[in-house]
Amino acid sequence: MRSLPTRSLPLVLLLWAAGASCGRTPPPAPDLVARIGPEEIRYGRFEEYVKRTAGDGETVLAGPVLSQLFDQFLDEELLSRLAIDRGLAREGASAALRRKAVDAMLASSMQNPAETEIAAWYQAHRDELARPERVRLRQILTEDRATAERALREISAGADFAQVARKLSRDPGAASGGFQGELSRQDLPPAFAEVIFALEPGEVSTLVPAEYGFHIFQVVARSPAQVMPLEAAREEIVERLRRENADRSLASLVEEARRRYNVEVVDRNLPFEYRGSYKRHA
Repeated sequence: MRSLPTRSLPLVLLLWAAGASCGRTPPPAPDLVARIGPEEIRYGRFEEYVKRTAGDGETVLAGPVLSQLFDQFLDEELLSRLAIDRGLAREGASAALRRKAVDAMLASSMQNPAETEIAAWYQAHRDELARPERVRLRQILTEDRATAERALREISAGADFAQVARKLSRDPGAASGGFQGELSRQDLPPAFAEVIFALEPGEVSTLVPAEYGFHIFQVVARSPAQVMPLEAAREEIVERLRRENADRSLASLVEEARRRYNVEVVDRNLPFEYRGSYKRHA
């Protein structure tokens, strides 16, 4: 079959087609994943962020997690831009220097909690600062009843509990006289707690059998339940309030940066479904 004869397109159509082609916006590069104003963000920068944030292991992150990380990555990029515009870092600074500048910006926006704020937090969270009743405890642990009964006889005859523990106990704390530290009921198995918290300071229990041997307990001292005093809790309260202030400062700076800079996500170039809060490329 003969091929149909070709015809030359009129010159005016060729010029029109060329003009239309020149007028169209070229598609984004395949590794372009976002724009912050005129700045183009490549996928490699996000990969570095993921390695730094989530580790460089072999764990495969799910799409929703990557989407959330991508928004956090863009937030960090915006904060870097804000730090540069505030004169805290120069244009073209390394990623490490930009992160330091962001940290400095956050630090300058934070305030130490006032005394009234510390006192108000203490009053509102007294239940969290309550300490349960506690005992300072020693124990002797033996593998067989005969050794346990020998230990109990020696103590009943006036021998020092700690010395007997060093001699006969198989507990890891034997070298320190069987000392177990200061413990609450919640720190102990219920069956042990019932025996131990029935003892007065200096009093020694009878044999307490267990799956792995026999215990003898001595309560050295008791501390009543109490609410931690404000001065004792001050350091913990200040640290909590500083973290809360830091979170608020960070949220405020991110909000300012999102208003200030135009961000567009080229989601079709991302290897996961983007479900974040930034505007997508049309």
